[in-house]
Amino acid sequence: MVASANLSGIVQNRPPRWLLTSISEEGVDRQFKCGAHWVGRRTALGMGICLALAPRWALAQADPARERPREGDLLVTVGSAAPEPLTTDNMPLGGKLTMAWPMDPQSNTVRSGSRLNKVLLLRLDAEGFDPETKERAAEGIVAYSAVCTHTGCDVTTWHPDRQLLECPCHYSFYDPKEGAKVVSGPSPRRLPALPLRIVEARLIVAKAFTGRAGFQQM
Repeated sequence: MVASANLSGIVQNRPPRWLLTSISEEGVDRQFKCGAHWVGRRTALGMGICLALAPRWALAQADPARERPREGDLLVTVGSAAPEPLTTDNMPLGGKLTMAWPMDPQSNTVRSGSRLNKVLLLRLDAEGFDPETKERAAEGIVAYSAVCTHTGCDVTTWHPDRQLLECPCHYSFYDPKEGAKVVSGPSPRRLPALPLRIVEARLIVAKAFTGRAGFQQM
């Protein structure tokens, strides 16, 4: 809570402005808990928010394009006019960072309805991976959530000389060889990994994200 003065000079407590912005931005991708421990105005406000968002939340759950990556999904390049499944040939060792969306292999639905589904891909020398990263990678190809865990910017910068990922907004650095752990910067946690496997040279999602994609405001 932050203090502010009204016109009569009485100091009142009011919630900080970011509480309101967190409702509108990616609202259906966030969890709103209407706890029974809220009382008075808080109860009314909490119930109002949840009731207002309920139709949008239900719609999001029913929309395959918004569903999180699932086991068996293919991966396609972000921005491609005619989505084609990514293969090992598209991911040369030491190549550039690739942004991708998961795609339902049955319906060919690209899960681009939520930016929290955006995935970053790199192919590195697996000899430098820690055990968990090696288990989740496929032929040296690693996949992580592309959404920074600090304030939700896209992690778009790859430093091949330092072998580190960088979020350009507030300069958080992640090590993709060690589960995208935070090396420096304000991010509170690592990027969730997306385990992969390879079938007929195609990149396939082996399991769901290892953690919640996105960020959590404090």
